[in-house]
Amino acid sequence: MPLVVRQSATSEAEKWAAEDGSLVVWTLALVEVVSALRRLVRDGAVSERAAREAEALGVDLVKRAHTVTDVERTKALARRLLRLHALRAADALQLAAALAWADGHPEGLVLHTFDRRLAETAEREGFHVIPAP
Repeated sequence: MPLVVRQSATSEAEKWAAEDGSLVVWTLALVEVVSALRRLVRDGAVSERAAREAEALGVDLVKRAHTVTDVERTKALARRLLRLHALRAADALQLAAALAWADGHPEGLVLHTFDRRLAETAEREGFHVIPAP
C-alpha cells in the first residue's frame, strides 16, 4: 500500500523498490490493494479520485513485477503456514507465494513487509526480512 498511497512508510517502500529491481507479487495482490483502497474511501481517509489513481499505480506495479501464479502450490503452502503460524489467510497466501517463488529455499532472499506478524513468520521460514521484526 505505501507504494500506491502516500503513507508514513512510503519513502522507505520507495527506497526498497528502487534498490531492488525485481518486485515479486502474489497473483491476488491487486485484489488486496483494491480492498484496502475501498476501505480507505469508506473511512474517508482518501477521496474516490485518489483511490482510482492509486489503483492505476497498483496495476502498473503489478505489470512490472514477477507475478506468482501457481495457485495450487501457493494454496498448499498457505495451508501449511496456517497450521504452523498465527497468520491471517491473506498473509499466509502472500508468504506462501514468496515461498513458491523461492522454490522452498528462502535463505538469502529478502522479503519486505511492515506487518510484524508476517515479518516474524517469514523470518522463521528463512527469509531475510526488512525491516527486521
